[in-house]
Amino acid sequence: MLIHSVFFWLKPETSQAQIEAMRGGLESLRGIKSVEALYIGTPAILPDRPVRDSSYTFGLTVIFKDIAAHDAYQIDPLHQAFNQNFRPLWARVQVYDPI
Repeated sequence: MLIHSVFFWLKPETSQAQIEAMRGGLESLRGIKSVEALYIGTPAILPDRPVRDSSYTFGLTVIFKDIAAHDAYQIDPLHQAFNQNFRPLWARVQVYDPI
């Protein structure tokens, strides 16, 4: 199993309509065949702790059967379209891929 976690920081000037479109774009990734499970979230409202980062706009976690499934996801047309359509909104993206 591979857990693909991606955190997105959107540019400050991003409108509410663009934020909603971004969420829809993230939802569209569910249509990729190699995705076992997909979760989308925003930072939880919890007490501040020095080890917790809640500065991101969206968190995405995708579960894959194996590395080959992850690699298929990366080149899938839905993923490519998502990147092309929403990359202009991103100030920062951070990816973690534990196995």
